[in-house]
Amino acid sequence: MYKILAINPGSTSTKISLYEDEREVFVETLIHDDEELRPYKNIPDQYKFREEKVLSCLEKNNFNIEALSAVVGRGGILPPVKSGAYKVNDVMLDILKNRPRVEHASNLGGIIAYEIAKMVGVDAYIYDSVAVDELEPIARVTGIPEVERVSLLHALNMRACAIKVANRINKKYEDCKFVVAHLGGGITLSVHSGGKMVDLLSDDEGPFAPERSGRVPGRKLVDLCFSGQYNKNDITKKMRGNGGLKAHLGTVDAREVQKMIEQGDKNAELIFEAMAYQIAKGIGELATVVKGDVDGIILTGGLAYSKLLTEWIKERVSFIGEVIIIPGENEMEALTLGTLRVLRGEETHHEFVE
Repeated sequence: MYKILAINPGSTSTKISLYEDEREVFVETLIHDDEELRPYKNIPDQYKFREEKVLSCLEKNNFNIEALSAVVGRGGILPPVKSGAYKVNDVMLDILKNRPRVEHASNLGGIIAYEIAKMVGVDAYIYDSVAVDELEPIARVTGIPEVERVSLLHALNMRACAIKVANRINKKYEDCKFVVAHLGGGITLSVHSGGKMVDLLSDDEGPFAPERSGRVPGRKLVDLCFSGQYNKNDITKKMRGNGGLKAHLGTVDAREVQKMIEQGDKNAELIFEAMAYQIAKGIGELATVVKGDVDGIILTGGLAYSKLLTEWIKERVSFIGEVIIIPGENEMEALTLGTLRVLRGEETHHEFVE
Protein backbone atom coordinates (compact mmCIF):
# COMPACT_ATOMS: atom_id res chain seq x y z
CA MET A 1 0.00 0.00 0.00
CA TYR A 2 1.33 3.42 -0.97
CA LYS A 3 0.79 6.42 1.30
CA ILE A 4 0.93 9.72 -0.55
CA LEU A 5 0.83 13.23 0.88
CA ALA A 6 -0.42 15.88 -1.56
CA ILE A 7 0.14 19.60 -1.00
CA ASN A 8 -1.70 22.30 -2.93
CA PRO A 9 -0.88 25.88 -1.91
CA GLY A 10 -3.33 28.60 -2.84
CA SER A 11 -3.03 32.34 -2.41
CA THR A 12 -4.68 32.31 1.03
CA SER A 13 -4.67 28.62 1.92
CA THR A 14 -2.71 25.37 1.81
CA LYS A 15 -4.78 22.29 1.06
CA ILE A 16 -3.34 18.91 2.02
CA SER A 17 -4.56 15.36 1.66
CA LEU A 18 -3.35 11.91 2.62
CA TYR A 19 -4.20 8.89 0.49
CA GLU A 20 -3.59 5.18 0.93
CA ASP A 21 -3.54 4.03 -2.69
CA GLU A 22 -6.83 5.38 -4.14
CA ARG A 23 -8.48 5.82 -0.72
CA GLU A 24 -8.61 9.28 0.77
CA VAL A 25 -7.67 9.12 4.45
CA PHE A 26 -8.21 12.79 5.14
CA VAL A 27 -8.16 16.17 3.46
CA GLU A 28 -7.87 19.54 5.13
CA THR A 29 -7.61 23.16 4.03
CA LEU A 30 -5.33 25.32 6.17
CA ILE A 31 -6.47 28.94 5.93
CA HIS A 32 -3.91 31.77 6.10
CA ASP A 33 -5.32 35.21 6.80
CA ASP A 34 -3.77 38.48 5.65
CA GLU A 35 -2.22 39.09 9.06
CA GLU A 36 -0.32 35.78 8.96
CA LEU A 37 1.01 36.38 5.44
CA ARG A 38 1.78 40.09 5.80
CA PRO A 39 5.31 39.61 7.28
CA TYR A 40 6.50 37.85 4.11
CA LYS A 41 7.75 40.20 1.40
CA ASN A 42 7.27 37.66 -1.38
CA ILE A 43 5.59 34.30 -1.87
CA PRO A 44 8.72 32.07 -1.79
CA ASP A 45 9.45 33.38 1.72
CA GLN A 46 6.24 31.74 2.95
CA TYR A 47 7.38 28.16 2.39
CA LYS A 48 8.73 27.48 5.90
CA PHE A 49 5.63 28.97 7.55
CA ARG A 50 3.36 26.81 5.39
CA GLU A 51 5.53 23.71 5.82
CA GLU A 52 5.21 23.99 9.61
CA LYS A 53 1.43 24.31 9.27
CA VAL A 54 1.34 21.12 7.18
CA LEU A 55 3.49 19.16 9.63
CA SER A 56 1.41 20.38 12.56
CA CYS A 57 -1.78 19.26 10.82
CA LEU A 58 -0.35 15.79 10.16
CA GLU A 59 0.68 15.50 13.80
CA LYS A 60 -2.82 16.48 14.95
CA ASN A 61 -4.20 13.74 12.73
CA ASN A 62 -1.81 11.24 14.36
CA PHE A 63 0.05 10.53 11.14
CA ASN A 64 3.75 9.65 11.26
CA ILE A 65 5.46 11.07 8.18
CA GLU A 66 7.95 8.17 8.25
CA ALA A 67 5.18 6.05 6.71
CA LEU A 68 5.06 8.16 3.53
CA SER A 69 5.82 6.58 0.16
CA ALA A 70 6.01 9.90 -1.70
CA VAL A 71 5.04 13.56 -1.45
CA VAL A 72 3.50 15.48 -4.35
CA GLY A 73 3.08 19.22 -4.62
CA ARG A 74 1.10 21.39 -6.97
CA GLY A 75 3.33 22.22 -9.93
CA GLY A 76 4.32 25.86 -10.05
CA ILE A 77 5.01 28.39 -12.77
CA LEU A 78 8.10 26.85 -14.30
CA PRO A 79 9.46 27.18 -17.82
CA PRO A 80 7.14 25.26 -20.19
CA VAL A 81 6.83 21.57 -19.24
CA LYS A 82 5.04 18.45 -20.44
CA SER A 83 1.91 17.16 -18.78
CA GLY A 84 2.38 14.46 -16.16
CA ALA A 85 4.85 13.94 -13.31
CA TYR A 86 8.24 15.53 -12.66
CA LYS A 87 10.56 14.61 -9.82
CA VAL A 88 11.55 17.73 -7.85
CA ASN A 89 15.28 18.38 -8.27
CA ASP A 90 17.76 21.14 -7.43
CA VAL A 91 17.26 22.97 -10.74
CA MET A 92 13.51 23.11 -10.23
CA LEU A 93 13.91 24.28 -6.63
CA ASP A 94 16.25 27.09 -7.67
CA ILE A 95 13.70 28.40 -10.17
CA LEU A 96 10.74 28.10 -7.78
CA LYS A 97 12.60 29.80 -4.93
CA ASN A 98 14.80 32.34 -6.65
CA ARG A 99 13.77 32.82 -10.27
CA PRO A 100 10.03 32.19 -10.69
CA ARG A 101 8.51 33.27 -14.00
CA VAL A 102 5.62 34.72 -12.00
CA GLU A 103 5.14 34.92 -8.25
CA HIS A 104 2.34 32.45 -7.56
CA ALA A 105 1.36 30.36 -4.54
CA SER A 106 1.56 27.16 -6.61
CA ASN A 107 5.35 27.65 -6.73
CA LEU A 108 5.42 26.63 -3.07
CA GLY A 109 4.01 23.15 -3.80
CA GLY A 110 7.23 21.63 -5.09
CA ILE A 111 9.33 23.37 -2.43
CA ILE A 112 7.26 22.14 0.52
CA ALA A 113 6.91 18.65 -0.97
CA TYR A 114 10.68 18.42 -1.40
CA GLU A 115 11.44 19.58 2.15
CA ILE A 116 9.04 17.09 3.74
CA ALA A 117 10.10 14.21 1.45
CA LYS A 118 13.74 14.90 2.32
CA MET A 119 12.97 14.43 6.02
CA VAL A 120 11.91 10.81 5.43
CA GLY A 121 14.04 9.86 2.42
CA VAL A 122 11.34 9.52 -0.25
CA ASP A 123 10.85 11.24 -3.60
CA ALA A 124 8.94 14.46 -4.14
CA TYR A 125 6.99 15.14 -7.33
CA ILE A 126 4.89 17.76 -9.02
CA TYR A 127 2.09 16.76 -11.38
CA ASP A 128 0.44 18.68 -14.25
CA SER A 129 2.16 21.93 -13.43
CA VAL A 130 0.54 25.31 -13.95
CA ALA A 131 3.17 25.65 -16.71
CA VAL A 132 2.04 22.68 -18.83
CA ASP A 133 2.34 24.04 -22.36
CA GLU A 134 0.52 22.34 -25.25
CA LEU A 135 -0.35 25.42 -27.27
CA GLU A 136 -0.47 25.20 -31.02
CA PRO A 137 1.91 27.57 -32.87
CA ILE A 138 -0.95 29.74 -34.15
CA ALA A 139 -2.11 30.33 -30.56
CA ARG A 140 1.24 31.85 -29.54
CA VAL A 141 1.23 34.76 -31.97
CA THR A 142 0.44 38.33 -30.83
CA GLY A 143 0.57 41.68 -32.60
CA ILE A 144 3.86 42.48 -30.87
CA PRO A 145 6.58 40.11 -32.11
CA GLU A 146 8.54 40.46 -28.88
CA VAL A 147 5.51 39.30 -26.87
CA GLU A 148 4.57 35.65 -27.39
CA ARG A 149 1.61 34.04 -25.65
CA VAL A 150 2.53 31.34 -23.16
CA SER A 151 0.56 28.65 -21.35
CA LEU A 152 -0.14 29.39 -17.68
CA LEU A 153 -3.33 27.82 -16.35
CA HIS A 154 -4.98 25.48 -13.84
CA ALA A 155 -3.88 22.48 -15.90
CA LEU A 156 -4.23 19.89 -13.14
CA ASN A 157 -7.93 20.34 -12.39
CA MET A 158 -8.81 21.12 -15.98
CA ARG A 159 -7.35 17.90 -17.38
CA ALA A 160 -8.76 15.82 -14.53
CA CYS A 161 -12.27 17.21 -15.09
CA ALA A 162 -12.06 16.83 -18.86
CA ILE A 163 -10.99 13.20 -18.51
CA LYS A 164 -13.81 12.60 -16.01
CA VAL A 165 -16.45 14.05 -18.34
CA ALA A 166 -15.06 12.09 -21.30
CA ASN A 167 -15.52 8.90 -19.27
CA ARG A 168 -19.09 9.91 -18.41
CA ILE A 169 -20.01 10.26 -22.07
CA ASN A 170 -18.19 7.03 -22.97
CA LYS A 171 -15.57 8.70 -25.13
CA LYS A 172 -11.80 8.85 -24.97
CA TYR A 173 -10.44 12.15 -23.72
CA GLU A 174 -8.33 12.32 -26.88
CA ASP A 175 -11.50 12.21 -29.01
CA CYS A 176 -13.32 15.01 -27.18
CA LYS A 177 -13.46 18.76 -27.54
CA PHE A 178 -14.15 20.69 -24.35
CA VAL A 179 -14.00 24.25 -23.10
CA VAL A 180 -13.08 24.19 -19.42
CA ALA A 181 -13.30 27.15 -17.02
CA HIS A 182 -11.51 26.88 -13.68
CA LEU A 183 -13.24 29.37 -11.39
CA GLY A 184 -11.15 30.05 -8.30
CA GLY A 185 -9.19 32.90 -6.72
CA GLY A 186 -7.79 33.19 -10.22
CA ILE A 187 -9.78 32.23 -13.31
CA THR A 188 -8.33 30.50 -16.36
CA LEU A 189 -10.03 28.85 -19.31
CA SER A 190 -8.80 26.27 -21.79
CA VAL A 191 -9.96 24.48 -24.91
CA HIS A 192 -9.15 20.76 -25.20
CA SER A 193 -8.84 18.99 -28.54
CA GLY A 194 -6.98 15.83 -29.53
CA GLY A 195 -5.94 15.14 -25.94
CA LYS A 196 -4.20 18.51 -25.52
CA MET A 197 -4.98 21.96 -24.19
CA VAL A 198 -4.45 23.73 -27.51
CA ASP A 199 -5.37 27.25 -26.41
CA LEU A 200 -6.32 29.11 -23.25
CA LEU A 201 -7.09 32.37 -21.53
CA SER A 202 -4.64 32.86 -18.68
CA ASP A 203 -5.55 34.91 -15.63
CA ASP A 204 -4.29 38.13 -17.24
CA GLU A 205 -6.01 37.52 -20.59
CA GLY A 206 -9.57 36.71 -19.62
CA PRO A 207 -12.17 37.33 -16.89
CA PHE A 208 -11.41 39.16 -13.69
CA ALA A 209 -11.53 36.94 -10.61
CA PRO A 210 -11.89 37.28 -6.84
CA GLU A 211 -8.38 38.72 -6.52
CA ARG A 212 -7.12 39.24 -10.09
CA SER A 213 -7.81 41.96 -12.57
CA GLY A 214 -8.00 39.80 -15.69
CA ARG A 215 -7.85 41.47 -19.09
CA VAL A 216 -7.83 45.27 -18.92
CA PRO A 217 -7.53 47.88 -21.69
CA GLY A 218 -3.87 47.99 -22.72
CA ARG A 219 -3.50 51.72 -23.30
CA LYS A 220 -5.06 52.58 -19.95
CA LEU A 221 -2.80 50.07 -18.22
CA VAL A 222 0.25 51.65 -19.88
CA ASP A 223 -0.92 55.07 -18.70
CA LEU A 224 -1.25 53.74 -15.16
CA CYS A 225 2.22 52.19 -15.28
CA PHE A 226 3.83 55.47 -16.35
CA SER A 227 1.71 57.79 -14.21
CA GLY A 228 4.45 58.02 -11.58
CA GLN A 229 2.02 56.89 -8.86
CA TYR A 230 3.01 53.23 -8.88
CA ASN A 231 6.09 51.04 -9.15
CA LYS A 232 6.21 47.64 -10.83
CA ASN A 233 5.31 45.80 -7.63
CA ASP A 234 2.28 48.07 -7.08
CA ILE A 235 0.96 47.36 -10.58
CA THR A 236 1.63 43.64 -10.20
CA LYS A 237 -0.40 43.63 -6.99
CA LYS A 238 -3.24 45.44 -8.73
CA MET A 239 -3.26 42.68 -11.33
CA ARG A 240 -2.66 39.72 -9.02
CA GLY A 241 -3.72 39.82 -5.39
CA ASN A 242 -5.57 43.12 -5.08
CA GLY A 243 -7.65 43.12 -8.26
CA GLY A 244 -11.08 41.77 -9.17
CA LEU A 245 -13.71 41.37 -6.47
CA LYS A 246 -11.22 42.47 -3.82
CA ALA A 247 -10.62 45.79 -5.57
CA HIS A 248 -14.30 46.44 -6.22
CA LEU A 249 -15.92 45.02 -3.09
CA GLY A 250 -13.17 44.53 -0.50
CA THR A 251 -13.51 40.74 -0.30
CA VAL A 252 -12.34 37.65 -2.19
CA ASP A 253 -15.16 35.52 -0.73
CA ALA A 254 -18.00 34.97 -3.20
CA ARG A 255 -20.26 33.95 -0.32
CA GLU A 256 -19.87 37.41 1.19
CA VAL A 257 -20.62 38.98 -2.17
CA GLN A 258 -23.80 36.93 -2.47
CA LYS A 259 -24.84 38.08 1.00
CA MET A 260 -24.33 41.68 -0.14
CA ILE A 261 -26.55 40.98 -3.15
CA GLU A 262 -29.24 39.35 -0.98
CA GLN A 263 -29.19 42.48 1.21
CA GLY A 264 -29.92 44.64 -1.83
CA ASP A 265 -26.42 45.86 -2.74
CA LYS A 266 -26.84 46.71 -6.45
CA ASN A 267 -23.15 47.47 -6.99
CA ALA A 268 -22.19 44.03 -5.66
CA GLU A 269 -24.73 42.48 -8.03
CA LEU A 270 -23.32 44.42 -10.98
CA ILE A 271 -19.73 43.38 -10.22
CA PHE A 272 -20.57 39.71 -9.61
CA GLU A 273 -22.66 39.50 -12.78
CA ALA A 274 -19.90 41.29 -14.71
CA MET A 275 -17.52 38.50 -13.66
CA ALA A 276 -19.99 35.89 -14.97
CA TYR A 277 -20.40 37.95 -18.16
CA GLN A 278 -16.64 37.96 -18.76
CA ILE A 279 -16.37 34.21 -18.07
CA ALA A 280 -19.10 33.58 -20.65
CA LYS A 281 -17.29 35.81 -23.17
CA GLY A 282 -14.12 33.79 -22.59
CA ILE A 283 -15.96 30.52 -23.21
CA GLY A 284 -17.37 31.88 -26.44
CA GLU A 285 -13.93 33.08 -27.51
CA LEU A 286 -12.33 29.66 -27.01
CA ALA A 287 -15.21 27.80 -28.66
CA THR A 288 -14.14 29.43 -31.92
CA VAL A 289 -10.82 27.56 -31.75
CA VAL A 290 -12.66 24.29 -32.47
CA LYS A 291 -15.17 26.04 -34.76
CA GLY A 292 -17.98 25.63 -32.25
CA ASP A 293 -17.72 21.82 -32.27
CA VAL A 294 -17.82 21.37 -28.49
CA ASP A 295 -18.68 18.16 -26.61
CA GLY A 296 -19.23 20.10 -23.43
CA ILE A 297 -18.48 23.23 -21.41
CA ILE A 298 -17.10 22.39 -17.97
CA LEU A 299 -17.32 24.80 -15.03
CA THR A 300 -15.12 23.81 -12.13
CA GLY A 301 -13.25 25.32 -9.17
CA GLY A 302 -14.56 26.72 -5.92
CA LEU A 303 -16.75 29.40 -7.52
CA ALA A 304 -18.65 26.70 -9.42
CA TYR A 305 -20.49 26.05 -6.13
CA SER A 306 -22.24 29.40 -6.68
CA LYS A 307 -25.55 28.63 -8.38
CA LEU A 308 -26.07 32.35 -8.98
CA LEU A 309 -22.79 32.67 -10.87
CA THR A 310 -23.11 29.44 -12.86
CA GLU A 311 -26.69 30.20 -13.90
CA TRP A 312 -25.61 33.59 -15.24
CA ILE A 313 -22.88 31.85 -17.25
CA LYS A 314 -25.19 29.09 -18.52
CA GLU A 315 -27.72 31.64 -19.77
CA ARG A 316 -25.09 33.02 -22.14
CA VAL A 317 -23.24 29.88 -23.31
CA SER A 318 -25.74 27.01 -23.41
CA PHE A 319 -26.26 27.60 -27.13
CA ILE A 320 -22.64 26.42 -27.67
CA GLY A 321 -22.96 23.11 -25.86
CA GLU A 322 -24.02 21.33 -22.70
CA VAL A 323 -22.75 22.96 -19.51
CA ILE A 324 -21.37 20.46 -16.98
CA ILE A 325 -20.65 21.70 -13.47
CA ILE A 326 -17.99 19.93 -11.41
CA PRO A 327 -17.59 22.21 -8.39
CA GLY A 328 -14.45 22.23 -6.30
CA GLU A 329 -10.84 21.84 -7.26
CA ASN A 330 -10.62 18.03 -7.52
CA GLU A 331 -6.88 18.62 -7.54
CA MET A 332 -5.86 16.52 -4.55
CA GLU A 333 -7.20 13.37 -6.17
CA ALA A 334 -5.54 14.27 -9.48
CA LEU A 335 -2.18 14.90 -7.80
CA THR A 336 -2.36 11.67 -5.86
CA LEU A 337 -3.53 9.37 -8.64
CA GLY A 338 -0.88 10.72 -10.98
CA THR A 339 1.81 10.01 -8.40
CA LEU A 340 0.33 6.61 -7.67
CA ARG A 341 0.65 5.69 -11.34
CA VAL A 342 4.34 6.64 -11.18
CA LEU A 343 4.94 4.57 -8.03
CA ARG A 344 3.21 1.58 -9.61
CA GLY A 345 5.25 1.88 -12.78
CA GLU A 346 2.21 2.67 -14.92
CA GLU A 347 3.60 6.08 -15.81
CA THR A 348 7.16 7.39 -16.07
CA HIS A 349 8.09 10.69 -14.45
CA HIS A 350 10.02 13.33 -16.36
CA GLU A 351 13.41 14.74 -15.31
CA PHE A 352 13.30 18.51 -15.09
CA VAL A 353 15.96 20.42 -16.99
CA GLU A 354 16.07 24.13 -17.63
